[in-house]
Amino acid sequence: MDRTVILDKPKNIGAIIGNGPDEWQILQRQADGSAKIHLSGTWTSGEPLAVLLVKARIVLEDTGETIVPWSPAEMGNDQAWKVSMTIPEGGLYRIETCLSSEEQPAVEWSTRGDMIHHIGVGDVFVIAGQSNAAGYGKDPVSDPPEIGIHLLANDLRWHLATHPFNESTGTAHPVNRENANPGHSPWLAFAKRLRRNTGVPVGLIQTSLGGSPLSAWNPEEEGSLYRNMLEVLDTLHMDSSDRRIRGVLWYQGCSDASEEASGTYLERFSSFVSHLRADLGDPDLPFLTVQIGRYVANENPGGDIGWATVREAQRQAARILSGVVVIPALDLPLSDAIHISSAGNMVLGERAAKAVLGAFFGSGDGYLAPEPMAAVRTMGNTVKICFDYVSERLYGYELSPELSPFLVEQAGGTLLTPRSIAYSEKNEVTLVFDGDIGPGCHLHGAYRKNAYPVLPIDVSSRLPMLSFCGFQIEG
Repeated sequence: MDRTVILDKPKNIGAIIGNGPDEWQILQRQADGSAKIHLSGTWTSGEPLAVLLVKARIVLEDTGETIVPWSPAEMGNDQAWKVSMTIPEGGLYRIETCLSSEEQPAVEWSTRGDMIHHIGVGDVFVIAGQSNAAGYGKDPVSDPPEIGIHLLANDLRWHLATHPFNESTGTAHPVNRENANPGHSPWLAFAKRLRRNTGVPVGLIQTSLGGSPLSAWNPEEEGSLYRNMLEVLDTLHMDSSDRRIRGVLWYQGCSDASEEASGTYLERFSSFVSHLRADLGDPDLPFLTVQIGRYVANENPGGDIGWATVREAQRQAARILSGVVVIPALDLPLSDAIHISSAGNMVLGERAAKAVLGAFFGSGDGYLAPEPMAAVRTMGNTVKICFDYVSERLYGYELSPELSPFLVEQAGGTLLTPRSIAYSEKNEVTLVFDGDIGPGCHLHGAYRKNAYPVLPIDVSSRLPMLSFCGFQIEG
């Protein structure tokens, strides 16, 4: 078929839907587990009828069972109509309309009307950040689409969610158009796990852009991607008082790993969170953040300190900002110098779902990665670290010094590598150095931009410790 040929569509009869949900759309469920939809349009009839009335109903798509029975619309001037309906969580659903009359009491033989297919009511998440949020995994992996997991793509239409999420065919907002074809991302695996646990459909909205700095997401700075995200969310056909999304999936920070930008990352990320919650009218809007992973190339103006500072800011954000949770990515395999591989994205998606379920749905625990809660210089050459969020026990390898996940920075700035690392008790690690490290020292964990990916893990959750830097050593 020659797609360049445009045929005039004949005018239809019956109830015509002009405004309403899009096909494949997932509607955000509200606190009572339902969503409200608003339909409006016009009607036309091929025959003279007495009193005309548009009706609408909702059926379960799998079986055709009626979920919301035929409801009369409000009829207006110029053959206009409108109706609002409340849909329970779940689906997928089909919305049907018809044009009825007093002359035709049997509604099943009323004049036809438009339909909207594949509608779900569940939880909607917006994807924001840079390339690892957009997804650039390149190696093959089995991660097929699944009915009930849908994507609002760059053409501003809802689709069955398939990789790559941030491809820009027919884009309606080129501000976040990728310069290269993206690949596999963590978010389909995330949504599959979430749907299995919650039992409701999941909607995903992709707004990320590879290479984007935090300044593009912070409205107090340049803010172009922030404004674009709001414009995209404004298309969701929701009441202004309704919660539009369930949360934000955030992976960003590599473009801010310079010494200058990294030092203000926490402050600027906090500003972004605060503004988005205010603009969406949701002061408790959840944020799932990913602590940035490794960068294995040599060039980078920020060096180790820039990457370590951003990771520490992300760790701190989850501690000081309510409704923000962070998960690690340092141990995951890469497709190139910086992008998490498809296999790594599958693991990351599972971690993200477990963290969202635990932190924001109250379903399950063991989703927080180990991080230090105290470090004490017990002797001149020994430091004992006590970790938080260890559900069973910490486990680690005795690595060669250049691969050590721990470093001590002396008061003068010298970095020291421990001679030995011992894991004992449930959550304690003991570092022994060749000589007295002196007072006023700080501890770093997985500090370098290309931190060795074999990190201490919780043997139960299998989560590696979060990267940290500048942790005060007592004593």
